[in-house]
Amino acid sequence: MPALTFAALGLLATAGLLTAAAQVASHNRRNLRILNAHRIGALSAIQKSRMDLLEVRNRARLLEDTVAGGATAVEKVHRAIANTTFGLIDLFSRDDGFRDSARRVQESHHQKSEQVYKAVRTTNRALHILADTLIISKAEKRMVSKTKKAP
Repeated sequence: MPALTFAALGLLATAGLLTAAAQVASHNRRNLRILNAHRIGALSAIQKSRMDLLEVRNRARLLEDTVAGGATAVEKVHRAIANTTFGLIDLFSRDDGFRDSARRVQESHHQKSEQVYKAVRTTNRALHILADTLIISKAEKRMVSKTKKAP
């Protein structure tokens, strides 16, 4: 009979320990889910800041390309109008001296306009580099330093 009592007490103690272990395991699973949710949230914030930075870079690149493309388009239209005007002068002018003068003016006009549009594109590129250095690179460095500090 005492052996049966000890066996019953042993089974009862084992059941109690199993119940306590199940409660601890449940509590640990809950804490792990919470920890994982926080980790995912932190990674999402880092990814969002990376995506924001990428969007700023892409918008800056798009702006630079738009200005460069717009300058090229305006230059082509400008050249077409100038060629038409100088062509009409050449076609309808009866004075050879005037024609030669108009041709020299046309050459000078084309050289100067090419220089102006080249300066617009160069300035546009320089502004893009400056903005990249001052704004985007600083934001990128801040983001990198924040991620390095995180455990």
